[in-house]
Amino acid sequence: MSFASEPGQDDGSLPPVNIVIPDDARDLDRDVLAYRRELRAQRRRQRLMRLFRPFARQELGGHAAILPLVATCVALSMLAGAMLSVVTISPASAPTLSRPPVASAKPADLTSLPSGTVQLDGRAVPVRSLVSSALALVSADCGCGPALRRLARQAAAAHVGLYFVGSGAVKPQLAALTAQYGGGAAAAVYDTGNVLGARYHPAGVTVLLVYSDATARIRRNLPPTFQLGPALQELAFPGAQTAG
Repeated sequence: MSFASEPGQDDGSLPPVNIVIPDDARDLDRDVLAYRRELRAQRRRQRLMRLFRPFARQELGGHAAILPLVATCVALSMLAGAMLSVVTISPASAPTLSRPPVASAKPADLTSLPSGTVQLDGRAVPVRSLVSSALALVSADCGCGPALRRLARQAAAAHVGLYFVGSGAVKPQLAALTAQYGGGAAAAVYDTGNVLGARYHPAGVTVLLVYSDATARIRRNLPPTFQLGPALQELAFPGAQTAG
């Protein structure tokens, strides 16, 4: 500054400068905060520019390359919203479909016991009450004593009921056959109405394996060394649940 010149004017003829120096430095706090905010905003802009700079390159299509990114973000948002709605739906509000009950198919080798009654211990009992047991349908003059004895032993070992069933001409012989070959495990059943005989037409020894649901499997023409033990142990279950 030249002391010869006017106040506020230097020797270089520069414009006057109005500089105010505050007495307290704390008066500059607002200016410092504003300056720092501007620096932070500038850094954010620079980070965004670095993030999107690859999409702005000419070989990537310039600004048009941002459109697939935006579309992808929108699709992901919609997918997330759909998954959230599925997760939060309550069981009460979920749609229900009424379906008719599907009947379980009965295996082809299973038969249902016929209706009707037979004589057991001098009284009439329904045929379908003889469940979880083996019924040996004995024909007249079958010559099947050894087979009946073998069956009685296997039924006793399996702890299931055993009935020797006779109709027609075999009825007079039935009590003797039961006492001789039943081994104390069999009971005589008289098919006075030929209910079982007419249904199954026994020849020799025909064995009905009767399950808990009054279904049965038929065993005919048993060999001399037949073994029904495993099948007898299944008679406490419904027929459809057994291996047969």
